[in-house]
Formats: sequence, C-alpha cells, structure tokens
Amino acid sequence: MRGVIWLLLLFVVAVVAATTLGSNDGLVTLYWRGWRTDFSLNLFVILVLVACGVLVVAAQAIQSLVSLPRRAGEWRALRRERAAEAALRESLVEYFSARFGRARKAAQKALAVAEETPALATDAGFRVVAELLAAGSLHRLQDRSNRDETLERAMKAARQGSGPRTAEEAARLLGAEWALDDRDAPRALDLLAALPPGAARRTHALRLRLKAARMAQQPLEALQTARLLAKHQAFSPLVAQSLLRSLAADTLEGAHDVQQLRRLWSHIDAADRRDAQVASRAALRAVQLDAAEDARQWLRPFWERLSELPREDREAVALALIEARPGIGGDWLPRLESAAQAYGHEGAVVAAVGMVFAERQLWGKARRLLEQAADAPGLSSRTRRAAWRQLAALAREESDEPRAVECERAAAAID
Repeated sequence: MRGVIWLLLLFVVAVVAATTLGSNDGLVTLYWRGWRTDFSLNLFVILVLVACGVLVVAAQAIQSLVSLPRRAGEWRALRRERAAEAALRESLVEYFSARFGRARKAAQKALAVAEETPALATDAGFRVVAELLAAGSLHRLQDRSNRDETLERAMKAARQGSGPRTAEEAARLLGAEWALDDRDAPRALDLLAALPPGAARRTHALRLRLKAARMAQQPLEALQTARLLAKHQAFSPLVAQSLLRSLAADTLEGAHDVQQLRRLWSHIDAADRRDAQVASRAALRAVQLDAAEDARQWLRPFWERLSELPREDREAVALALIEARPGIGGDWLPRLESAAQAYGHEGAVVAAVGMVFAERQLWGKARRLLEQAADAPGLSSRTRRAAWRQLAALAREESDEPRAVECERAAAAID
C-alpha cells in the first residue's frame, strides 16, 4: 500500500513538472570576471536543488562526525544500564529460586554497574530494590549483621530519592518482618512506628504490628491493632471475635492491682466491654484482686439483659457472679429470681442464683437450687463441687452434721 502511494506521488510530481517546466523559456546568465554563462531556468532550478541537497547531506555528515564521541558514550551508558537491569532481574529470579548466595552476588553486581552509570547512580528506586534483594538474601543466609547494614543503606538511598516514600516504606516493612523472624519485637515495633500514618494502617503493617505486640507482651497494643484488623475484615468474623476476646482477657490478666485493672477496663474498646466473655474475665480478675464490687458492677448490665445473650455467654456471666458473690446486695435478688425462673434448666444460672441466695442466708431457696446445680450433668466439676460444699455449709448451719458429711463426700467424689 505504501509503494502504491509513493508511485502516485511520483506521477503527480512528474505531471506538475511537465506542466510548469515544459514551456519555460527563461534563461539565467552568470557573469564572473569577464566570463558569461547562460543556463536555462529549468537547469538552474535543478542545480540549486541538487546543491541544497548536497549541503544538507554534508551538514548531517559533519554533525554525525562531531557527535560521534557523545553517541559512543551514550551507547556505552546504555549497555551498562542494560547490564545493571539484567543483573537486577537475575538477582530477583535467583532470590525466588531460593539460591540466595547467587541472588546477593547478582544484586551487588547490579549496584556496582549502577555506580558507573550516571542515569542509574541517581536512581534511588533502582538502588533500593537492589539493596533490598541483597538484604533479603543475607537474611535467608542468617547473616544478620551484614543484613542490617544493607537495610540501612537501602533506607538511606530511599530517603535521598525524590518523590513518594514508597521505597522507604517497603524497606521498613521488610525490616520489621525480618526482626520478627529474629524474635526482636522492640526493633520491629520501632520500624513500624516510623511508618507514615497511611502506610501504618495497611493490613500487612497491622498484621506485623499485632505479631510484634503479642511477642513483646503488650496485650493492650495488640488488642487495639486486632480491632483495626477486624474493621478491615482481615479475619473472618468468628476468628476476629475469638482473637479479640483472647487479647482482651490477656490485657486484663496483666493488671497487678485494682487501679490498673480499672484503667485497663476503661481503655479497651467499648465493643469489648459489651462482650459478656470479656466482662466475665474482667470480673474474675477483679475478684482475684479483692474488688468484688467492681466485678458485680461490670456484670450487672449482662444480668439485666440476660435473655439477649447466647447460652455460653449466660454461663460465663453466671460463673463469674459465683466468684463475685461475697458482699452482694439485696438489689440483685429480683433479677436473680427472674433468671432462675427463666433459665432453670441451665446449670450455671441455677448455681449462681443458689450461691447468691446462700450468701444472703436465704437457706430455703438456696438449698433447692444448689441441689439442682450439684446434679447438673453439663456443669463444670469445679462448680458442682462448690455447690456440694455450699450445701454442706448449709447443713452445718442447721446442725445437720450427717448431711454435711454426705455433701462433703459427694463433692470429693467428683472428678
């Protein structure tokens, strides 16, 4: 198609030349020192065009000759640039092929060639990638000292570059991951803390922070991070709930006195405080720290909406109330009687109500409920033994020693 077009253009030029130059009778006369030369106008135009063409070709030839050293330098730089990029690709392939020694050598070769190439010497991104590949290879080879030096060079190169700080963020995330592999949680937390807010809230960064916080035994930090991950839907709902409950319990278990426990309870998320399992663990820890009143205060909202809770949550708050019953007030009795009537088939609720009635010295009501709890098959052995022992205490209050001994034997017989 292109040949046809050129042929048509040639025909057009021939037609135009024939019509314009065919009937041209003009002359061009040149005088030079007594000499006179006549040319037809057509020949003169042709000679001028040819002379212009020769001048253009000569100028281009001279320009090419003059620029030859520069073009040779550009060609050599291009070869070095291609060699550096080839070495970097080779390092990447060797790294993913688990040949880490070769990967490191290829990355060092890429860096050495880049130093001799002006275009790459100022390319921070290229240097950072090569340094990270070398550092990753050293990490796999368990050469921690050289790995850390290489990582520092990568972060320094990233800071020297212009534009977005994505290279530095990548270096810090990799450094945090390697620190966790070394079980060095403080260093991982330091690297993650230096990330900008946007990068620090990425799912991968949050996962690393969660792992580092748990490794550093900082359950409150881990709980807050896990809450963010749950909002990002990084876990399934069931896994998220289980993880949050576990971390909240670990946070509360770390309290060494009542003031610290109250402070931790106020710092955890409101959603965690509304979780019956978390509140039960908090109540049990408060009882251990001789703060039964705080335990009952945290359990009260759940007893007021007991019907909204699933069975396992009702069991948890019931067992927690058993431990928190010393000093319980009479204002609890109406809601406990309602609970016993509504959930008389659940051993934990029955045991809790019976224990509280016994604490309030309501012997008649307590005996029936405790006997029912002591024989409940789904109740834990610890709670059933406590019910039998409470029945033995009631028998001694009534001076019925044989019955008390029988209850003690029943408690001792439970595995």
